[in-house]
Amino acid sequence: MTTKVLTKAEEQVMMVLWKLGSGLLMQLVEAMPEPRPHKNTVATILKILVEKEFVKIEAMGRVFRYHPAVKKDAYSKATLSGVVKGYFDGSYSNVVSFLVDEKKLSVKDLELLLKQLKKK
Repeated sequence: MTTKVLTKAEEQVMMVLWKLGSGLLMQLVEAMPEPRPHKNTVATILKILVEKEFVKIEAMGRVFRYHPAVKKDAYSKATLSGVVKGYFDGSYSNVVSFLVDEKKLSVKDLELLLKQLKKK
């Protein structure tokens, strides 16, 4: 997987592309959340995503179909690893402690995680 990082705008386009699986420019624009960016903006972002090797192009005459070149779960894993390394000293237990402190993870959630860990 590529180690390049997506900007917020690039990530938004990739989220739509991951959801659709593939699409033409206008299909991607129409699937964007409101307020939708202009098609020229999305086209520019797609060009950058191709250069960054996140997106592949399939030529269909004079139009292009765009396909994700990177799987969402692979990018998510790399992004999460970067956050853990950069903000939590590489410790996933520090992440869990942070989530508990911020009241984003309950005792019930922790019990479910423990059950999952014991199964594996």
